[in-house]
Amino acid sequence: MQIRTPEGTAAKLAIGLGVLAGVIAFAQRSKVSASVGQATGLRRAAGPGPVSQVTMGRRNLRLARLGARSSGRYAVHRARATFASAERREALDTEFQIRTAQDVTAELGNMKGAMMKLGQMASYLDTGLPDHVRATLASLQHDAPPMSGELAAEQIERELGKHPDELFLEWDPVPIASASIGQVHRAITRDDRAVAVKIQYPGVAEAMESDLNNADWLFGAMAAMFPGLQPGPIVDELKDRLVEELDYTAEAKSQRYYAEFFDRHPFIHVPKVVDQYSTGRILTTELAVGARFDELLTWSEEEKNLAAETIFRFSFGSIYRLHAFNGDPHPGNYLFEKGGRVTFLDFGLVKRFTPSETQLFEDLIQAMVIEHDLPRFRSIVEENGLLRPDAPFDDEEIGEYFRFFYRYVYDRKEVTIDAEYAAAGVAQLFDTAGPQGDVLKELNVPPSFVILQRITLGLMGLFAQLEATANWREVAEELWPFVGGPPSTPTGHAIEAWRQTKNQSRLGI
Repeated sequence: MQIRTPEGTAAKLAIGLGVLAGVIAFAQRSKVSASVGQATGLRRAAGPGPVSQVTMGRRNLRLARLGARSSGRYAVHRARATFASAERREALDTEFQIRTAQDVTAELGNMKGAMMKLGQMASYLDTGLPDHVRATLASLQHDAPPMSGELAAEQIERELGKHPDELFLEWDPVPIASASIGQVHRAITRDDRAVAVKIQYPGVAEAMESDLNNADWLFGAMAAMFPGLQPGPIVDELKDRLVEELDYTAEAKSQRYYAEFFDRHPFIHVPKVVDQYSTGRILTTELAVGARFDELLTWSEEEKNLAAETIFRFSFGSIYRLHAFNGDPHPGNYLFEKGGRVTFLDFGLVKRFTPSETQLFEDLIQAMVIEHDLPRFRSIVEENGLLRPDAPFDDEEIGEYFRFFYRYVYDRKEVTIDAEYAAAGVAQLFDTAGPQGDVLKELNVPPSFVILQRITLGLMGLFAQLEATANWREVAEELWPFVGGPPSTPTGHAIEAWRQTKNQSRLGI
C-alpha cells in the first residue's frame, strides 16, 4: 500500500525530513518532475529570499551541490527513459535510485551532525522507500565514514590527558561504529575491563549549530502548509534536545539513570558508564555484545516478536516509571540476543517529562482507549494546545483522526505492525490531502509531543520491518499505572518476578 500525498511521496518526505527529503525523493520516485531544490524547499518561502541570495555556510553549499547533482542526474535519467522500453525503463529507474541514494549517503555520512541524522531517519522511518534505497541509507545507522584513528587518539589525549596507548591496556584504533555525532572504539582498561569509548567528532558542535540555524525557515515553511502549527516552540524543543546531545556529561547522567533502574533486568540491558574515562566529549561505558538489527531480521518470527516486545516495554514503560523517554530509536542503537534480551545504546537524546506532562498522556489514553469518551478527549487536546477550541469539526471527526495513533492498543487482540501500518502513520501526520487532511491542517504539536512523535514513528518503522505481532493492548496495560494490568506474556511474568526481587532487596527482605 502506498500513501499518496498532494505532490507524491516527494512532498511527504520533504515535510517530514526537511532538506534531505527532496534528494531522497528522487531516489524513491523517478516520476518527480520538480527539481531537488524545489522539492526540498530550497526556494523562496515565507520571509527569506532565494537561496542564491541567502548567506550559506559550507554545509548548506554542499547540500545545494548535492541537490544540483541529483537534479542534473534526474534530467539525464528522464531523457534516457523517454525512449526506452518498459523493461529498460524499470532497469534505468533502479539504477538511478541506487546512484542517487549512494550519493546522498556518502555526502551526509561525511557531513555528520543533524543532516546525517535525517538520513538515518529516512532509512527506517519511511517504509515506502525501495529496499535498495533504504539499504544504502541504512549504512548511516552505524557505518558512517569515520574519522581517522590518529584524529580519534588526539581527541582522547586532549580530553583525558594521555594518548590512548598510554591510557588503556589495549586500544583499537579502528572504530566499531560511527554515526552522526561521534564514533566508538574498543579498549581494555588497566584493570582489565572491556569498554566502548565514544569520541565526539571535532567541529561537530559547529556543524550542528549550522544545521539547526536552518530549522527556523524549514518549520516556517511547514507552518504555511499547516496553519494550526506553532513552529517556535517546536524549533526551540528540537534545538534544546539536539544541543543537549552534544554534552556527553548529560548523556552519562541519563545513561546512569537508566542503568540503575534496569539493573539485572531479565530483558533490558543498559551498559554502565565508566566515569574515570568520560568527559563532556568522551563517553566510556561497558562494552556490550549482541547482534545488529540487520541480523535480527534473519531470525525467526518468534525471536523478532520477543525483541519488539522488549523495545516496546522499554520505550513506553519508561514514560510512566522513569518519567523519561529515550528519543533516538534508530536500529544502530540496539544489540540483540536470542530470547528477547536487548541492549540499549546511546542516551544522548533523553526527554524528561514533568508530572503534568505524564498526566496528560494518561488522560488522553483514558479518554480515547479506556472510556471511548470523545467529548472529553477533544476538551483535553484543546486545553493542551493540540487543537484550537473553535476548530470547525465535530467530536467524531476529531476522534477519527486521533484514533489512528491508538489503533494498535485500541482493542484487546493481536495486531501486526507492518509496512502498510507504518506508512499510514507517516501519512496521518503529513498528508494534508488525505481523508483527515482538513483536521491535520488545524493541529499543533506542543513541545512535550515533539520527541514523543519522533520515537513513536521511529518504532513503528522498526516494527514494520520486523512485522512485529503482539497483543499490544494487554502489554500496554501492564505499563499504564492507571490500569496496572497483570503480566500478559512470559516476558511480562519474568519482569514481574524481577520487580518483586528488586523491591524486596530495596526493603532489605
